[in-house]
Amino acid sequence: MIVLNKAPYEQKATREAFGDEIAELGKENKDIMVVDADIGGSCKTTKFMNTVPKQHVNVGIAEQNAAGMAAGLSTTGKIPFVSTYAVFGSLRMAEQVRQEVCYPNLNVKIACSHGGLTPANDGGSHQAIEDMGVYRTIPNMRVIMGADYHATRKLVRQAAETYGPVYLRFTRDKVPVIYNENEEFEIGKAKQIKNGNDVAIIANGDTVCLALEAAEILESKGVSVKLLDMHTIKPIDREAIIECTKIGKIVTVEDHNILNGLGSAVSDVVAEEGNTKVRRIGVQDRFGESAPYEKLLEINGITVENIVDTAEGMI
Repeated sequence: MIVLNKAPYEQKATREAFGDEIAELGKENKDIMVVDADIGGSCKTTKFMNTVPKQHVNVGIAEQNAAGMAAGLSTTGKIPFVSTYAVFGSLRMAEQVRQEVCYPNLNVKIACSHGGLTPANDGGSHQAIEDMGVYRTIPNMRVIMGADYHATRKLVRQAAETYGPVYLRFTRDKVPVIYNENEEFEIGKAKQIKNGNDVAIIANGDTVCLALEAAEILESKGVSVKLLDMHTIKPIDREAIIECTKIGKIVTVEDHNILNGLGSAVSDVVAEEGNTKVRRIGVQDRFGESAPYEKLLEINGITVENIVDTAEGMI
C-alpha cells in the first residue's frame, strides 16, 4: 500500500534530488559520468563534480557537443548523464540526440532542470513547455518526470540501471514532498495514489501535488477518485490507462503543452482502447512569460480549483 507524507509538506526542487542521487551513483559506479554545459551550479551537479571529479566533464555552453561527447563515452561502456536546462536539452540538442543517441540506441541519459513553467521569472525563453513532447516522438527514448524529491531520486537511479536513452525532467522551483522516502517506483509503471470509480485523474511531475489536493476536495464532496502519478509518459502505462477507461471519465494534468505531452499520450491509448471522455489541463498551447510560478499555473488553469471543476463537470 502506498504511504504518503502528511501535509504540510516539506518543499524541495526535484533538481536537488538529481544532484543528490547522481553524486551517490557516481561514488558507487565509476562508469557513471556527468557531461555539463557550464551550468552545474544551477543543475545541481557540482556535488558530483566535487565527489568524483574524474567522472565529470564540462564542455561549456555547447549542448550539441555535450550530446556527441556523451554518445562517444557510452560506446566505451560509460553511462553518461548530459546535464543542462530543459529548453536546451530538448531543442538545441534534438538533432544530435536523435541521430547520435537514439538512432544507435546508446546508453545516454539527458537530465534536464527547469522543466515546464518552473523557471517562472526567467521568462518564456527558459520555460520548456514542449520538451517531453519532442522526445516522446523519437524512437528508443524513455521520457520521465518524478513528482517530488523522493520519486525523482528513485527514478534517476532506475534510469542509470536501465540500458538505453532516457530523458529526465526536473523542476527549478520547490515542490511538495508527498512520497515517503521508502516508496518504490518503476519506469513505465504508473503509481496509483488513490482508487475510485467516479472519475480518474492522471497527473505528472509537479502537478501531482495539485491533483492530490483536488482529489481530496472531491472526496470530501462524495466523489470517488482514482488518482495516478504517470511519471513515465513513454513508455506509457497502457494497462493503467485502460483501467481508467472503465470509469469513462479522465482528467489529465501536466505542466507542459497539452499538445503531445501527457494528455496526448493518454488520449492516444483511449482512442485505441476505450470509449472515454478526456479533459486535458496543462499549458494552453502558448508560450510562457515572466511571472511567479503560481501565477503562470493560474494563467493556464493548472490549479486545484480547475481540476475540481473539470472533474465535477464530467460527472
